[in-house]
Amino acid sequence: MAKKSKNKKKQKPRLDSNAQRSGVNDEPKIGKNEYKAGLFKLQIELVKLQDWVKATNARIVIIFEGRDAAGKGGMIKRVVERVSPRVYRVVALPAPTDRQKMQLHAQRYVEQLPAGGEVVIFDRSWYNRAGVEYVMGFCSDEEHKQFLTDCPIFEAFLVSQGIILLKYWLEVSKKEQHKRFLERIEDPSKRWKLSPMDLESHRCWYDYSRARDAMLAATDTKAAPWYIVPSDNKKRARLNCIAHILSSIPYVEIPYAPPKLPPRQKAKGYIEPEQKHRIIPQRW
Repeated sequence: MAKKSKNKKKQKPRLDSNAQRSGVNDEPKIGKNEYKAGLFKLQIELVKLQDWVKATNARIVIIFEGRDAAGKGGMIKRVVERVSPRVYRVVALPAPTDRQKMQLHAQRYVEQLPAGGEVVIFDRSWYNRAGVEYVMGFCSDEEHKQFLTDCPIFEAFLVSQGIILLKYWLEVSKKEQHKRFLERIEDPSKRWKLSPMDLESHRCWYDYSRARDAMLAATDTKAAPWYIVPSDNKKRARLNCIAHILSSIPYVEIPYAPPKLPPRQKAKGYIEPEQKHRIIPQRW
């Protein structure tokens, strides 16, 4: 029997399509300082974008979709960390009420669309109909099919009205999602993130895969394209996605004239009284 060559290199296991899309590769991890510095620069640009949005009355909608534990919440947190909530408004709607279930599907989302000078960020959106509602049986096959037909028309209308619409699908691998779910179970500070629906999404991985594929095929249009964000590496995903948001909007820096602080008024006899009110314990 012929001996195997000792010099023969071990072949790396091939990645499935989901692993490739989610960003599983041999890229080195981003260092903590490098990540913080890169994120801070991007967040400064988000402030400049904010000034431009206010000055031009622009209307921007940013949609973040993806499986449970794909990193949507962490992504949104970094986008809005240093900007005004009066300009950047995050929308994460709860389950619909009985009355809302009787409305047009998109009706409660339309109410949240931006006025001039606003950026609305949807943490899940009307695409619930193409994902959780369809997979979990909260809508019929016919309603799902009708949504996939109507959605591109609806989004083309939004764009025709001057709204800048950006859609991001955060792609997490099966292995990484499993790891994050276990972390939520074990970490007391993350348990609130794990809902019964999350557990079902873990079980129904391939049902969600089929629903995702159908959604992307039907609603990735020229007017409102989808952008895939590999999200197994959270730091890399955040930096790349925020950079893409900024590059997709034709904003310019609005000149800033720093104000002069006025001098403080004179005391005119005011004396600070002795503190008699309760002060919290100084434990640190």
